[in-house]
Amino acid sequence: MPTLPDGTPVPALGQGTWHMGELASQRRIEVDALRLGLDLGMSLIDTAEMYGEGGAEEVVGEAIAGRRDGVFLVSKVYPHNASRRGAVAACERSLKRLRVETIDLYLLHWRGSHPLAETVAAFEALKAAGKIRHWGVSNCDVDDLEELGAALPDCATDQVLYSLEHRGVEFDLLPFCARHRMPVMAYSPVGQGGRMLRNAALAEVAQRHGVTPAQVAIAWTLRHPHVISIPKASDPAHVRQNAAARDIALTAEDLATLDLGFAPPTRKRSLAML
Repeated sequence: MPTLPDGTPVPALGQGTWHMGELASQRRIEVDALRLGLDLGMSLIDTAEMYGEGGAEEVVGEAIAGRRDGVFLVSKVYPHNASRRGAVAACERSLKRLRVETIDLYLLHWRGSHPLAETVAAFEALKAAGKIRHWGVSNCDVDDLEELGAALPDCATDQVLYSLEHRGVEFDLLPFCARHRMPVMAYSPVGQGGRMLRNAALAEVAQRHGVTPAQVAIAWTLRHPHVISIPKASDPAHVRQNAAARDIALTAEDLATLDLGFAPPTRKRSLAML
């Protein structure tokens, strides 16, 4: 199980909520999917004020009602709200939509015009007030993390796009975060649009294990001790498949096959984002 820099244990496999809360007709399905995920032990739920313009946070709030103590809750602030006062106000709105008093981990969604130092000051104020327990960043590269300076040890995580088809962070960001005992949160671990899942190497490994390509893709992110994977699923069958990915033990042969299908980086690349 990964741990935050202060030693707090965090589930390696959680649930994402991007695109939830956008359609009222899907709300019950989405709530039920998150509750099923909690039942299956995926107790980390990641959301953001951006998702559905607050709609996803409302879905999460309904899903965790009555079981808050068993959930590690992550949300994110828009860059344009990440000023000293703006982040505090945004967090208060998120808390109201989530129906909770405290967010376990609050992230800057991506860098905007507000200085990092100003955002960190807001996060520390929220932490001191008991509104959040930890803070971190998302879509930040090594140079961004280095800019945190003395505040770097207090940065709990960096949430980035990381999957078989987006491996650039392995060159320097993953090693940097590992040195600082900072887990990386992998969003979109099964890719977007299905192209990655049609790769022949991924299909070969999935066939060996009798599982789906998506499950192998999730298991591949979970192979790293400092990575937290947050796939999103609204379909009950997919939720169960995601949870079962924890039980897949990829062999050296499997990893070699996947390296042939998805080459690891040999040089620094610009940080990929969705």
